[in-house]
Amino acid sequence: METAIIPVTPITPTDNNDLVSSEVQPNKRRRKKSIVWDHFTVETVGDGCIRACCNQCKKSFAYITGSKLAGTSHLKRHIALGICPVSRQRNQQASDTKTATYEPRKRQRATPGFANIPFNQERCNHEIAKMIIMHEYPLHIVEHPGFIDFARTLQPQFNMVSFNTIQGDCVAMYLNEKQRLLNFINEIPGRISLTLDLRISNQTVGYVFITGQFIDMEWNLHRCLLNVVMVPSPDSDCALQQAVVSCLSDWQLENRLFTLGFDQFFSNVNINQNLRALFSVRNPYMLHGQFLIGNCFARIISLLAQEALWSVGETVKKIRDSVKFVKTSDTHEETFFGLKEQLKVPSMKDIFIDDQTKWNTTYDMLAAACELKQVFLCLETSIPDYNLAPSMDDWKQIEILCTYLKLFFDAVSILTGPTYPNASAFYHEVSKVQLELTHAAMSNDPFISNLTKPLKEKFDRYWSDCFLVLAIAVVMDPRFKMKLVEFSFSRIYGDDAGMWIKIVDDGIHELYLEYIAQALPPPETFVEERNGSIIPEQNGGVILKTEPPEDGYLHEEGYLQEEQTHEAAPQEVSHHEVAHQEDTHHDVAHREVSDQEVVSQGVTHQEEASQEVPSQDPLISIGDGLSDFEVYISEISGSHQMKSELDQYLEESLLPRVQDFDILGWWKLNRTKYPTLSRMASDILSMPFSTVGPDSVFDTERKKMDNYLSSLRPVTLEALICAKDWLQYGGPSQSCEANVKMEF
Repeated sequence: METAIIPVTPITPTDNNDLVSSEVQPNKRRRKKSIVWDHFTVETVGDGCIRACCNQCKKSFAYITGSKLAGTSHLKRHIALGICPVSRQRNQQASDTKTATYEPRKRQRATPGFANIPFNQERCNHEIAKMIIMHEYPLHIVEHPGFIDFARTLQPQFNMVSFNTIQGDCVAMYLNEKQRLLNFINEIPGRISLTLDLRISNQTVGYVFITGQFIDMEWNLHRCLLNVVMVPSPDSDCALQQAVVSCLSDWQLENRLFTLGFDQFFSNVNINQNLRALFSVRNPYMLHGQFLIGNCFARIISLLAQEALWSVGETVKKIRDSVKFVKTSDTHEETFFGLKEQLKVPSMKDIFIDDQTKWNTTYDMLAAACELKQVFLCLETSIPDYNLAPSMDDWKQIEILCTYLKLFFDAVSILTGPTYPNASAFYHEVSKVQLELTHAAMSNDPFISNLTKPLKEKFDRYWSDCFLVLAIAVVMDPRFKMKLVEFSFSRIYGDDAGMWIKIVDDGIHELYLEYIAQALPPPETFVEERNGSIIPEQNGGVILKTEPPEDGYLHEEGYLQEEQTHEAAPQEVSHHEVAHQEDTHHDVAHREVSDQEVVSQGVTHQEEASQEVPSQDPLISIGDGLSDFEVYISEISGSHQMKSELDQYLEESLLPRVQDFDILGWWKLNRTKYPTLSRMASDILSMPFSTVGPDSVFDTERKKMDNYLSSLRPVTLEALICAKDWLQYGGPSQSCEANVKMEF
């Protein structure tokens, strides 16, 4: 209950003097430290009665009555909850004028977990270097006065580093990450594929971005930027070749290169020939150079989209101008959406002006405008100044154009996901584009045929260069194998499909035999002894004994007659001459080793059974009666040629199609069943078909190196760009903790 305030001399709670009443001594610690006393003043209103008066509304509250202390909770609520009318009014005014409010100050308390952490200058330098790399800040940020003041406000003990010091820290971080990645790559069992992308600065200096792609021991796909190589003359015939050689040497990839992908649109004929010659030397020339991929899938699709937009450029300009008319005026936009509500157009899309350096934004703009075409058609009646309305024929052309732009958009969208797709995923998209363009080029509609014929001619060249590699990749998917190739080729080639299917079948078998040949030991590792035994030399090899015992037979532990060894060896490897041998024993050794890779041979007992000495025992069964069964099984096994891993894989039934099927996980589980074929699948499924990153998939212009980066030293430029890629996507290995220090 409120009481009348008696005018007295106010007593400040921070005073150390005694209160007027000697009988009551309020708690001095509370009076000094409670934050409410910024808003209240204590006053003595009678004998043993002290009240707290609000400094703003002058309202009085109980504080001390006799020996009872009321506390300060109700005083806090008066201010914090806006009960005080004066405080509430002032807070509203302060909110409107963006001035400070009268809310009580919160007491700053030290966080127990960070109170005792000592300052670490070296760690701060490391974090600044990481920040610069991750966010592409200029190295000169450490010399900006604003950043220096900000850092010293956070930590007065921090000494801002110099430009040279932070440059050295960035390069040191790059070298640490590079050593981790190098150790990781050295441990992968398979090969690595490279892609080349070229950027040119305003000074016409070229920078070759070399990206590596591979599958590790746990069957995880990795894509890492390996090098950024500066080439003073990007148009020279040997520019890209020198960059590749530098990368192979830098990352110890000699004889480990599987495919080389580049964009032939930025290279001339001589550059292509030099790359092909280099590839034939650094690669076993598998499939006669088919794994030199000279086209970027994202770039070829971008070219098709740009040409389609250019072919109806006037109509596209009408749509763009109409969108600009609406979006550049608040009145026009309000009128436009008012018409949309009146017409009850169900579209949820909003129109926007496209970015002509990204063709997908133009597609999105046209698709949204098509759904709102009724609004544009009626806009002229509401806004007399609007005289840009496209005709119904124009809208029909745009709708047809959007059909094919959507086809292209869906095809390259696999490159924009959080993870890079394996090689088998590209066949579906590429074959679908090829099929649709082939069908559209023969359309009876003159607009559709005229629109798509030039596109088909360009895409035919890409398809002819890459169809074999794409098909081999999809065969490695146990859900499709050769069946999808047969199905799609019959739709694309019609009656001629059989010839193209045979090319794929022959190609994958030829590639498999090359992997078999790689598994065979070289002929010079074996020497022949006088007794006919084949033994390895000092460098190791497979020990294989072919010397028959005295009775002319080799029993149980894999022994058989020498003549039978020649007959039982599979003809598949020898037919393709994977190992040429003049010496008979050398030929036997290689055939036996290939048997371990291609088939699992049983023990042949046919001659043993036929030449056994007749027993005097009247019973015809031997032992438990199953020995004869083992002989029978050996006979029928030896009389039929065993299937290779590839043929066995192709003949097995297809796996059911599931949305989240993990093809790499399937091969990981089946690598013991298909030891040679799984090695081949690992290399094939890691092939890249695009040379650009996810942020450049829809680009209509080639990226340029900006002036800031091109002004840096080559080693610093490479360090900043590569380290960002490794830190952004996470290094594949964190096992190496090498410490490197660089000074400039």
